[in-house]
Amino acid sequence: MLRRAHYMICLCMMLAWARPGSVYAQAQPVPDSLSVFSQPISLDPVMIKSSFDVNAFIRRVKNDTTFYKAFRSMHLVPYTSVNDIAVYDKKGRVTASQHSKARQDIENNCRTMTFTEQRTTGDYYKKNGENNYYTTALFDYLFVTKGKVCNEDDIVAGKMHAYGEGRMEKSKYELKQLIFNPGSKVAGIPFMADRASIFDEDEARKYDFKISQVALDGVDCYMFRITPKKGYERKVIYNELTTWFRRSDHTILARDHSLSYSTLVYDFDVTMKVRTVQIGEKIYPSYISYNGDWHIFTKKRERVKFTVGISY
Repeated sequence: MLRRAHYMICLCMMLAWARPGSVYAQAQPVPDSLSVFSQPISLDPVMIKSSFDVNAFIRRVKNDTTFYKAFRSMHLVPYTSVNDIAVYDKKGRVTASQHSKARQDIENNCRTMTFTEQRTTGDYYKKNGENNYYTTALFDYLFVTKGKVCNEDDIVAGKMHAYGEGRMEKSKYELKQLIFNPGSKVAGIPFMADRASIFDEDEARKYDFKISQVALDGVDCYMFRITPKKGYERKVIYNELTTWFRRSDHTILARDHSLSYSTLVYDFDVTMKVRTVQIGEKIYPSYISYNGDWHIFTKKRERVKFTVGISY
């Protein structure tokens, strides 16, 4: 169980997208009786006057696939990424790091990746060339393309709730739910119970919910923010979950996660941010940041920060 917890906690701390699985499980429709959100939500005065449909908005939040599609679309176009990763000790000193610049090329419906720059310091790698840190190994697994990958698409219908055979594919499915469908139940992480299910009544009562009309980089958005109620700060997983939806079509343009949790077996404290950019008719990730401190029993604590800047 500890080995699985090690794998799952690290996955949940990494912001990335799961690769397509080979066997698909069909998502079950949500009955209308379960789509009414019973918790109070704070609205801007102008939204109250406009009779804003809160329940319809919450349904869109729970069923959104635009964020997931943005990451899948990224596999289909050329881009250049600038990646900076740093590992810290308990005093905040950098003990290992890597700076790299990578280029994704597309040819004949296949993608490949070439590193045009790569500088490494400290004990980033073991003597045998393998990653010395679990977080950096997962970074490579999730963000680095090795060899040639072909025949992908950015169709999301049915694939949010899809996974292939084996434990690895099931774990990637769980990661996909946590990142792209926050608020859904995520089984498989020991001792967490249903604390990720922030829209379920028992968990929702521990949070404050707010919807505001704001501008993000000049674009009119609905900002949906979740924060713990006073007294529940150490009893919930999400310290903050903020999502910016474009008002015109409810596409997600940005999302901030701040999560922390502690048990006798593991603890984590992680902040993640994602920004997107519109190119033509599609949205793509343009900036990803991660700041994580996690530890699991019998394993060395890891404190890692990384940023990924992407240009198309």
